[in-house]
Amino acid sequence: MEVPPEKLDALAGWFAQSLSLDAATRRAAEKSLSSAESSPGFALALLGLAASPRHDLQARLAASVQLNRLLRRRWPKPDSEADDHLPASDCDLIKANLLPLLLAAPPLIQAQLSEALAVAAASDFPARWESLLPSIVFSLGNAATAGDIAAINSLLTAAASLFSRFRIAFDNNALRLDLKYCLDSFAAPLLEVFLFASGRLQEAATRANPAELRPVFQCLRLCSEIFYSLNSIDLPEFFEDHMQQWMTQFRAFLTTSYPPPVEADGAADALRAAVCDNLQLYMEKYEEEFKVYLKEFVEAVWGLLMVHTASPSRGQLAVTVIRFLTTVAESVHHALFGSPEAMKQIFDSVVVPNLRLRDEDEEEFEGNWVEYVRRDSEGSNSDTLRRAACRLLRGLAANYRDQVATLVSAQVQQMLAAYTADQANNWKEKDAAIYLVIALMQKPGATGGGTPVVDMESFFTSVIVPELQAPDWQSEPMLKATVLRFLKEFRDQTPKATALALLPGVVRFLTHESNVVHSYAATFIENLLMIKDAVPVPGLNTVTRSQCYIAADINPFAPQIIQNLSAALSLPDSQENPYLMKCLMRVLGVANIAGQFVHEITARLVGILMEVCNNPKNPDFNHYLFEALAAVIGRSGEQDPSLVPGFEASLFPVLQRILVEDIAEFWPYAFQIFAQLVNLSRPPLSQNYLQLFGVLLSNATWDRPPCVPALVRLMRAFLRKIPNELNQEGRLPNILAIFRSLLSRSSTEDSAFYILNTLVENVSFDIMNPYISEIWSALFTRLQTRQAVKFVNYLVVFMSLVLIRYGSGVLVNSIDAIQPNLFTQILQRFWIPNLKLIKGALEVKLTAVASTKLLCESTVLLDAATVECWGKLLDSAVLLLSRTNQDGAQQEQNDGADAVDIQKTSGYSVSFVRLQYAGKSEDDLLKEVNDPKQFLVTSLATLSAQSPGRFGPVIEKHVESANKSALLQLCAAYNANIV
Repeated sequence: MEVPPEKLDALAGWFAQSLSLDAATRRAAEKSLSSAESSPGFALALLGLAASPRHDLQARLAASVQLNRLLRRRWPKPDSEADDHLPASDCDLIKANLLPLLLAAPPLIQAQLSEALAVAAASDFPARWESLLPSIVFSLGNAATAGDIAAINSLLTAAASLFSRFRIAFDNNALRLDLKYCLDSFAAPLLEVFLFASGRLQEAATRANPAELRPVFQCLRLCSEIFYSLNSIDLPEFFEDHMQQWMTQFRAFLTTSYPPPVEADGAADALRAAVCDNLQLYMEKYEEEFKVYLKEFVEAVWGLLMVHTASPSRGQLAVTVIRFLTTVAESVHHALFGSPEAMKQIFDSVVVPNLRLRDEDEEEFEGNWVEYVRRDSEGSNSDTLRRAACRLLRGLAANYRDQVATLVSAQVQQMLAAYTADQANNWKEKDAAIYLVIALMQKPGATGGGTPVVDMESFFTSVIVPELQAPDWQSEPMLKATVLRFLKEFRDQTPKATALALLPGVVRFLTHESNVVHSYAATFIENLLMIKDAVPVPGLNTVTRSQCYIAADINPFAPQIIQNLSAALSLPDSQENPYLMKCLMRVLGVANIAGQFVHEITARLVGILMEVCNNPKNPDFNHYLFEALAAVIGRSGEQDPSLVPGFEASLFPVLQRILVEDIAEFWPYAFQIFAQLVNLSRPPLSQNYLQLFGVLLSNATWDRPPCVPALVRLMRAFLRKIPNELNQEGRLPNILAIFRSLLSRSSTEDSAFYILNTLVENVSFDIMNPYISEIWSALFTRLQTRQAVKFVNYLVVFMSLVLIRYGSGVLVNSIDAIQPNLFTQILQRFWIPNLKLIKGALEVKLTAVASTKLLCESTVLLDAATVECWGKLLDSAVLLLSRTNQDGAQQEQNDGADAVDIQKTSGYSVSFVRLQYAGKSEDDLLKEVNDPKQFLVTSLATLSAQSPGRFGPVIEKHVESANKSALLQLCAAYNANIV
């Protein structure tokens, strides 16, 4: 694999410049990298730079990261409809070179190349990459023979990446065949390497220094991680036959004490943690085969908790050990912990010590608040000792509720008494007491009732409220954070009046000098505003969800909340705090604000946006920032249209900057905000908007796939506002050219239909008539090669829309103008079979009413020659409406529950993320039709009254019996008769 040196130098230079503090330099480098990505051989150049020893390690690492991301996006995947995958020749060269380069790479780069290998293997291995595993096994054998631990570790790293998919992939026959292939090739060599490394560890454990032993521990840890992957789906026969060998060594790792310098290095604990993960896997999935080893392993891991070392990874090992003990406590083997003596020892020696704050917790609270919040509140993959101890306590309580409640109640009282005796020095005791209560009280939606350890009302009044109302509210920030965490955990169980009474105290904490405290205060307020009440739906055995806290509840507090959040966003290390911005977004989305205050908060948000434009580095914060802007624009602009010019004056400069400076991460957001402003504006639109419309009509604007959904929103906004101006300056042909381009790719075909639907909704047939044949030709040409359900459903909805807007005659005649009798063919092959598959309340209503009009008004369907077609269309229409009768209420409930939640972003690949608050509800073109079921049966009754006796036999012959029964029920319900 030869890559020209000058190409590698150019790439290295761009990567170096992409880290520049100068925004212009950084943007230019990012643009160069983006342009180069579309050129042939770019992936090979990245691989070449990652492997180039003559280049700076930072550039090589950046190249390996970029390669990893590129393969995730563009590596060809089976059954994928993506159009921009890497060329097959590039893929072949990557597969030929990736493993050798990985083995020679430095550790940091090796980790990225291992992930890249796993990405490629997920699609190609083993069927289209038959040489990979034999190459790894062959090289592993040579390395083991030579005793080359470094080479063994490189190969095991690659194998661990390769097999990691078995941990998370959906179990199916194809996956099991792949697993069998891997087991047949790798299970025996893995055991050989594992025993070889175990022997080397035993030989050198008492005399070697940490640096010499570290690669051996790493080798054994990698073997243990591969063991987990290969055992994740089912217990393989090979591992069952050799379980004694594996378990003997696992127990030795847990029970052997190494010299203090070795223990302090942390590599031994990392191995033990991997072993404990395997023990938990076997306990959860293969308990019957594993139970003979269980008692000795419980004793072994218990011993680990009793021994304290200086190992930096001892905390994470303790989390893993406690997790294993929790699994045992929740299993049928819980009697191992059931005696009063064992229970008290677990509680006193494991739960309570690990529930108390440690020095490391305080250091992280002060020095790395983001990680503290992520681990303490969000429940990251790397659990905290506190969370693990809480889960163990709940696990014990599942079988020994009274016993646990007695221990916890006594401990809580003891801790609170210690705090009362010396509040200044014993605040950690109160903190731990609150955590104990959080651990065992029932959460909403949890099963099996909570364990009552305190009188909740008394605890709330005497322990929680005083901290919220304390004059010295800046003191003991960790305790304040725990109190706010308590409020968040029990927000659903707190009466509304109580929560609102506490709100002023919580609002104070928004400006607390601790990042964790003001983040927790913001999270509580944001979560509070998300609470929904269950409301029964009259006449149906279901419930819908409605907001518990509405504008009237939050309006009295909103100005102070917004002011404090704005101030907190200026505090050190919180200028881009996502928890603060998410809270601000939610408050602006619920409260009613008006007048000068609207302009002030808009100016503040625009100022923040101007700042983050210099270096967009926090995706979550930036998403919530745009949501906050969309919320204030939407709610205030709809209530007071006179505010819209002010929004335009504030936002146009920063939105134009995003486009002009090509801040690609923000393009999808900018177009959605533009769309929102257009929707709120009153025609005639200003020249600024018309210039933007001109940019929108350029094909080049649509060349970025992540921006397409946002551009569609903007296009639809313009089409709604200026439909009659489309026949000027060739605008409509430009729009149709964009439509055809979007239609040609399966990834954007939905956007093509959205544009087309909006045209029909808003443009008269006089304007559309010259182009309707061109539209049908494009759609039916695509249909010849694209008959997926999704595409056909889009087509049925569009045809229904044309019928509703322009009449059945226009629909039938314009299609038949392409080819005689084409409409009847489309109806029989696509409309009728797919009608029952339509989803979405408006879409179901539209297609049902359109089908009814075809049945009762179209001369084509009422012709005697199409009687069978008429009957089958009615059959599908009844089935569609019967299904929605059963599913509609629940679907509506789900839609409503999801609509206000904000999806989290991950990383900064440029992608479309929908702004919920910038969305516009879809227009219902059939407002006059309240109930499509009633419309169907009354229309049929009117039709049959004109020709008595004609349609009964047709229904009898061509409508399925279940649908005939449903039709009769509808007729009875609406007092309609088909005669």
